[in-house]
This record gives sequence, structure tokens and C-alpha cells, in this order.
Amino acid sequence: MHLFYRIDRARWATITPGESANTRKRVEAVLAANSQPSHPTIRSYANIGNKADLAFFLLSADLGQLGQMHRDLEACFPGGTLIPAFSYLSVTELPDYVSTDDDLKAMLAREQVVPGHPQFEERFAAAQKRNLEYQHYRLYPELDDWEVMSFYPMSKKRNLQDNWYSLDFDVRKKLMAGHAKTGRKYAGRISQLITGSTGLDDWEWGVTLMAHQVDAVKEIIYEMRFDEVTARFGDFGPFYINLRLSPEDLWAHLKL
Repeated sequence: MHLFYRIDRARWATITPGESANTRKRVEAVLAANSQPSHPTIRSYANIGNKADLAFFLLSADLGQLGQMHRDLEACFPGGTLIPAFSYLSVTELPDYVSTDDDLKAMLAREQVVPGHPQFEERFAAAQKRNLEYQHYRLYPELDDWEVMSFYPMSKKRNLQDNWYSLDFDVRKKLMAGHAKTGRKYAGRISQLITGSTGLDDWEWGVTLMAHQVDAVKEIIYEMRFDEVTARFGDFGPFYINLRLSPEDLWAHLKL
């Protein structure tokens, strides 16, 4: 879940002395109780721009726990001071196009490593291991805790000849393979999480990008614009750019 809020400054100005510090301590306690590498976890951010003031990224393996984490956060703030600006619910999932053993064998064959080759068993086992690790971290992500977090929702178009869902599976898989190849060029600069939201929220996917610098976010999204998957079939929602801040730094940034 991604949560974005504004602070009602007029209401905040009426809270009793010391309540701002108490609010921050309550937020710190909720974050400390949900600070695992994967789940449950909550991270706090300052949103840059006028779309929101602060943001939280929440991850849990259980829907009920996720809902409780959400309400625990809101309960930290004095009544009427926190105004919801945007929220997004999605699930971690394996893509339809995850590599199969046959895909891995075809990859090795392109490198002239086929059954009977001295290195085939070793390299096939290594490829299987990487594939299983990839699947595990798609379901139970441990996102790099970097300085910048970008979030945006998106869907695939369903417009006449540009209807993603009318394409054959093999065509979609080939297109997505090229799309992923572009993304891999940004290893070390971008850490990404693609989550599914069909039937859960207003778009089909949520895209979370972690980066050290905002230019990496702009570059990867711009380059993806020229990829056929995006150029023909990409439909995007609002973009939110956020700075990773602890509650103490967040309070100072927002002058609370």
C-alpha cells in the first residue's frame, strides 16, 4: 500500500503544546514495530510538490495486517490534521512471463551450451537458481532503502489495434522480454517493484522505483517511452516523487 497525505495546517496550529512531538514519537513507534527487510515494513517519505506533504510505503504478507498498519499510522495524528491525498493498494505477484526451464535451456542454446556440453548441467543449475531467487523476491521483495522513491500506477491499453489483451501470449512475452532488457540497464541505479492491482484499485499495476538520484528515475521512464510495450500499450496515472526521511527529519522538513 502507498499512502499520501496532506497536513491541515490550520488544524495543526490548534493542537496543544507538545502534541507535535508526541505525534512524531507515535509514528516512530509504529515504524519501529514494522521495520523488517520485507514484511511487515513501513517507510516514511516527504512528497515533493503539491500533490501531498508526506507519504508511507507499507508491505505486509496479510491483508488484515496491512489494513491495521494503515489505521495505526493514521491514529498517530490528532483528529482532523491528516488529510488523505491518494492511496494505492496492490499485491506482489509473479508475472505471466516468468522464465520456464525451457526458456532457460533456449537461453543457453543461444550461447552454444546444450545438453551434452561439459558446462550444461552446471550452467543450467545456476540459471534455475537465479530464476527461483527472482521469483522469491518478486513475491517477498526486499527493496533497497534509497533516497528517492517514485510511485505511479499504470495500465495496458485496450484501444482498437492497440489492445494488449488481444495479443497472443507469445507476442506479449517477447515484447516484455525486450522491456525487461531495458530495465536491467539501470541495475545499481534503480531498484524496482511492480505490483498487481487489477480488481483491487483503479489501475492494473503499481510501479515503485527506488533510486539514489531523481535523474535515474527520469532517464529510465524516458527510455522506456521508446519501447513498444510503453509506446503502444502504456497508459499512466499520476507520478509521485518522494524523499526518504525518518520521522524526525520529516517533521523538520515539514516544519511541524
